[in-house]
Amino acid sequence: MLVQVKEAGEFKYIDEGKGETLLLLHGLFGALSNWQSVVDRFSENFRVVIPMLPIYEMPIRELGLDALVEYVEKFVAQQKLSDLHLMGNSLGGHIALIYALQNEDKMKSLVLTGSSGLFENSMGGSFPKRGSYDYIKERVEYTFYDPKTATKEYVDEVFEITKSIPKCMRIVAIAKSAQRHNMAKEITNIQVPTLLIWGLNDTITPPMVAHEFNRLIPNGLLRFIDKCSHAPMMEHPETFNDILENFLYKYN
Repeated sequence: MLVQVKEAGEFKYIDEGKGETLLLLHGLFGALSNWQSVVDRFSENFRVVIPMLPIYEMPIRELGLDALVEYVEKFVAQQKLSDLHLMGNSLGGHIALIYALQNEDKMKSLVLTGSSGLFENSMGGSFPKRGSYDYIKERVEYTFYDPKTATKEYVDEVFEITKSIPKCMRIVAIAKSAQRHNMAKEITNIQVPTLLIWGLNDTITPPMVAHEFNRLIPNGLLRFIDKCSHAPMMEHPETFNDILENFLYKYN
């Protein structure tokens, strides 16, 4: 399915299908294309909505997890969304966790995949090496079990981001904000059903992180995918979507 990016006020987003809302939040280097298989599979029975997070547009003094959560809150209000099945990958999972705790009345379920919030190894946190395509290619491939999953188009996209000094500064700012905001004490208060879909070979948020999330979240369900790293929805889309479908239809 070819998706169309829509605009409404300050927001750019994808909005496909009808039904209960499946709201997807991408990660730090996440592209909308990361969720293509989810859109294709679920837009027949769900309204699949993906806001483009303003990581590279927001003033750097304001940029942080709280500002991005506030942006999602404004987007949800502008779109008049409710009964959310909220899913986040990597940084998007961290944002989803904070949103869920602050907006329990709008939540129906929560899905995390490779989420930050407890611990992560990442390219952020130190200044990304600019101008070296081979370095960026190696770092992008590191996030996948099979390096071939990192297409040239995806590597090119990340490389273009890291060529910009202002964007690199924002990457560091948001990564440090995420590292400062450990959620171990907070997530014990999450009440909605929560699915954790994790790559068994995740190098960024290793399996121990998934086990810790599952231990701390009261109503959690953990599923691993073998030969899979930090972006299961890209590396094993069919398996990922099967796990997600079984979970969602329990609460749809």
